[in-house]
Amino acid sequence: MKRHAGMMLSSIRIDKTSDRRISVQLYMALRELLLSGGLAPGDRLPATRTLAQEIGVSRTTVIDAVDRLVSEGLLEARVGAGTFVSDALKGRGETPGDAPMAARGAADPRLSQAARTAAPQFAPRSRLPHKSMAFTTALPALDAFPMAQWARLSARHWRGGRDHVTGYGEPFGYPRLRAAIARQLNASRGIVCEADQIFIVNGAQQGFSLISAMLVDPGETVWFENPGAIGARNAFVANGARLAPISVDAEGLCVDEGLAKAPDFRLAFVTPSHQQPLGHVMSLERRLALLQAAHDADAMIVEDDYDGEFYYGDQPPPTLKSIDTRERVIYVGTFSKSLFPSLRLGFVLAPRGLVSACERIWEAWLSGAPTVTQAVVADFMDEGLFATHIRTMRQLYRERHDALIEAAASLSGRIDVQPTASGFHAVGLLADDLTEDEVVSRVRADGVVISPLGRYALSSLAQKGVVLGFGSAGVEDIRKGIAVIRKIVSPKVRLD
Repeated sequence: MKRHAGMMLSSIRIDKTSDRRISVQLYMALRELLLSGGLAPGDRLPATRTLAQEIGVSRTTVIDAVDRLVSEGLLEARVGAGTFVSDALKGRGETPGDAPMAARGAADPRLSQAARTAAPQFAPRSRLPHKSMAFTTALPALDAFPMAQWARLSARHWRGGRDHVTGYGEPFGYPRLRAAIARQLNASRGIVCEADQIFIVNGAQQGFSLISAMLVDPGETVWFENPGAIGARNAFVANGARLAPISVDAEGLCVDEGLAKAPDFRLAFVTPSHQQPLGHVMSLERRLALLQAAHDADAMIVEDDYDGEFYYGDQPPPTLKSIDTRERVIYVGTFSKSLFPSLRLGFVLAPRGLVSACERIWEAWLSGAPTVTQAVVADFMDEGLFATHIRTMRQLYRERHDALIEAAASLSGRIDVQPTASGFHAVGLLADDLTEDEVVSRVRADGVVISPLGRYALSSLAQKGVVLGFGSAGVEDIRKGIAVIRKIVSPKVRLD
């Protein structure tokens, strides 16, 4: 793409009191930029008249310096196009600009105590290849997203007023989106709430960080599911919380274990509708016990309903928030799964007692998510497109889930893939002679991505397993992926 005015070189400084000629100073400054990597091969320099105006020298001075660099082969003058950094610099090897900071004598800054304390506790975040394939986790069916409808709504708002498109957004969120979310929660998740309780965030991760900063003092205890959601775990750790790993069984978080380990907890983090990553649904008995424990300890509960819309069983379970009569539950939702991850859009539903505190903090700390993005999502919901998309995705994920379970039957005894009733990932439990790391690395070497269950664990787990995402993979890709795994874990193949 052509840069009409060329690179901005306003960092060049000329000392007009120096004995050194101005043209020489300019020549040396440009030469340093070229050799240090500050200008890359193919970059276009501004016109000599423009550069002269930017750095406050005569055009003749600029021409002299540029001509000298052209004669040395560092710049190329192209008739009718301008002056460009020479392609000959592509193979110049490491330059001072490429060298590591430590090699250039840069100081190693001292981290804060909070950062030093948190760093060793962070969950491993080796980035997975987040592209549509078997069996990438946390990625929805991007191939089925109604992009034409989204483009139509986006174009409508980009043609709107500039204040609406380019200005700072509302710190609490776009009012129509807050209202649309409140209606959606009431209709589909059984949560009675008002729009002023909804606070828009740049993804659920930001929501967890804000909640932690608001409610948990450094050193206070947070009950956390073990295994549990990695992003939320790191958000609480970063704010100085002490995480108490609480086991999860078929009924959800083991409340009795939490009371035995840390009865004075400040916060509990749970994923009751579809436990991350095991997939269990928290029983009503366990939900009521958790609500009672929070009331007795004067604690709060964070409910992460990250994929609650995608229940395709007989009857969707109620949210924890919908049975919260004492206003102990802070409900967090995201559009990363229901729409697409790059939106970076989520929301926090605050209990009535926290609304005023949230308003003060959101207004002081946040500038708001992009208004246009929020407005498009609001239209998507108000026009019924969101509900239609969710219904379509439920059916699609059911088909992909069923294809996974059918194909994975051939792994029985080696990896037992557990059926689930919602979302778009499942857990496979490993045979005793298999190890998570070996299976994951060998499968990945053959182009299939699975995650070790231990990656989600705060403390060691009795059960070994892997997590398989099926949301972004077509039925045929799922079958081919299982065939790869079957070849790797066959009893005749040794993993030593």
